Amino acid sequence: MSQSSKPCNCNQDLAELFHNNQEWVDEVNAATPGFFERLALQQKPEYLWIGCSDSRVPANELVKMDPGTIFVHRNIANLVNSSDMNVLSVIQYAVEILKVKHIIVNGHYGCGGVKATFNESNPDLIDHWIRPIRKYHSRLKEEFVGLSEEAQVDKLCEINVVEQVRNICHIPAVKKAWKNGQSLAIHGFIYNINDGRLHNLDVSVDNLEDAEKAIVRD
Repeated sequence: MSQSSKPCNCNQDLAELFHNNQEWVDEVNAATPGFFERLALQQKPEYLWIGCSDSRVPANELVKMDPGTIFVHRNIANLVNSSDMNVLSVIQYAVEILKVKHIIVNGHYGCGGVKATFNESNPDLIDHWIRPIRKYHSRLKEEFVGLSEEAQVDKLCEINVVEQVRNICHIPAVKKAWKNGQSLAIHGFIYNINDGRLHNLDVSVDNLEDAEKAIVRD
């Protein structure tokens, strides 16, 4: 350990988490007796939330929903890549087993993963992960002309969400669900950390015909 490093106060840090958990349990039990017993029986979420790993963007809290109502997957910059078996497995499970009715891609303004696309000195794995976002920026560079640096990041955050909605339209489990008449809609939201507001980007897709159109960007 270097002289400038501070020792980890692990026991105290972890104790706070367990203390907070007990307080939360007590509050929930007081407000809704039997809540956890009912929750343990099954989960029937109507929503799959694909969001960013950013600690400031918690899914349930943003929309004031109880545990058990939202199935959540999070990664850096809320990406849905065809090579990512994690997110593909989550989507298939949500669609085919849980029968969710909505898949929400939720980005946020000022996203660090999106900002990294403007940086040439990222760690190797981060640089590899954000390659798709770099491609969106390169392909749509005319949309960034005249924008400030901050506005360019926020514009790319929006574009990134739209592209992930389109990517989900490619996924076999999603296309199969629509072919079978299953009720399923994909939506693109973006969150503003500065004011806590969630915004609908109005790029929803809920059928195979519209999905085929969405696959090719305007």
